[in-house]
Amino acid sequence: MINFRPVARVIAILLAVVGVMMWTGVPFSVYYGEDPMPLLLAGALSLLSGGICFLIKNPQGIPIRKREGYMIVVLSWVSMVASGMLPYLFSGVIPTFPEAIFETVSGMTTTGASVLTDIEIQPKGILYWRSLTQWIGGMGIIVLTVAIFPLLGIGGIELFAAEAPGPTSDKLHPRISETAKRLWFIYVGLTAVLFFVLWALGMNKFEAVNHALTTMATGGFSTRNASAGDFSPVIQYALILFMFLAGVNYTVLYLSFKGRFSDVWKSEELKAYSLVVLLLVVLFTVRVYYATGATDLEQSFRDSFFQIVSLITTTGFVSADYTSWSTSLTIICFVLLFLGACAGSTSGGIKIIRHLVFLKNSYLEFKRIVHPAAIVPLRLNGEIVQGRVINHVFNFLLLYLLIFVVGSVLLAAMGLDFRTALGAMATSLGNVGPGIGKVGPVDNFAWLPGHIKLFLSGIMIIGRLEIYTVLVLFTPFFWRLN
Repeated sequence: MINFRPVARVIAILLAVVGVMMWTGVPFSVYYGEDPMPLLLAGALSLLSGGICFLIKNPQGIPIRKREGYMIVVLSWVSMVASGMLPYLFSGVIPTFPEAIFETVSGMTTTGASVLTDIEIQPKGILYWRSLTQWIGGMGIIVLTVAIFPLLGIGGIELFAAEAPGPTSDKLHPRISETAKRLWFIYVGLTAVLFFVLWALGMNKFEAVNHALTTMATGGFSTRNASAGDFSPVIQYALILFMFLAGVNYTVLYLSFKGRFSDVWKSEELKAYSLVVLLLVVLFTVRVYYATGATDLEQSFRDSFFQIVSLITTTGFVSADYTSWSTSLTIICFVLLFLGACAGSTSGGIKIIRHLVFLKNSYLEFKRIVHPAAIVPLRLNGEIVQGRVINHVFNFLLLYLLIFVVGSVLLAAMGLDFRTALGAMATSLGNVGPGIGKVGPVDNFAWLPGHIKLFLSGIMIIGRLEIYTVLVLFTPFFWRLN
């Protein structure tokens, strides 16, 4: 039977953290002469809600099992969305519930799809909170809270497993709390470095803060209507570098910072990630330069590089309209919505490691056909991949495809045209942001009806929590007493 006491206690902590983070936007509102009350009131209500949840007593020594872990993750995201949309509603920036929910879910899941049609006129405090929602969701606020679970007398290994993306569970430290601390140390450190880099390259402090938050979260919310296309080439190159780093497995980043480069280079996923980006940059640059009649080779290279990294890492920043380049490149960009960067990063999507497992196992299957009696194990990074992991990857891929197909059909039934239905479903499930059709890189989600926004909000959460974490709650096995 599920013990809801520790669930309520953890949600209380999360709501308190969200409330305090809202208040960090108050100085921006005051500095720019705006009304700080929406953030102050929303933060107070979040803290109050957390305080009410915290009053539910939880006896010491009761561990969080897998069921409680999954309940905490899903209910925490629902609670954070409910709390996170309050600044939009109180300020009147987004006055209706479907739009406020959509914008908040898009932020928390680091999708980057938006219903705001004119970003530059919005209050600075609200824009900061909008960016901060992506930073909170980037690594997963659950992982942050795991670091303080020992203070609550609660074990967090199941919770971390439910939140951490990808089929692997590499840990930097035997204690899960220490792992979470190291992950967040890297996350915060890279965010701070990027802020100073962007500021030094010409962004003002406010824009540097916002883009540092959303870049490291691979979220893509910008303070400009034209997104990254409004900034200088050198700033775009800086964003490319940090988007690429944000798409790397944080275990690999940690090893590189420790100087263990031989271990870093053992990562087949990192090699594949780098190779895919390199090959696509060459292909796109040549195609964009010659097929579109461009006169500037450097800009063709930069736009291609930027959009490829932005799409693969599911950041969603836009520097050019990739759907205007050519039909073939548009199709490739659509495929990139399903790729994803490395597992254990802040990116969304399927993740390259799953594609590697699928391709390697498919190739080995030919050898098994020729030599049916032979034992042909699948190896990744020099280690044998267990059959259970292979089955999990294949099931995930099939379930991902099934959700995409069914969701696209439902969107078409709701009135969207073919390309827009495919684009909206792919970008929402992959947590990317821009898609194709009428939700492309120069378009917006504001025109969609409220019920479609709510539907896509649910899809974004399912994609961010990698399907199983959410859907397992709807199975009879989860609710059985034993």
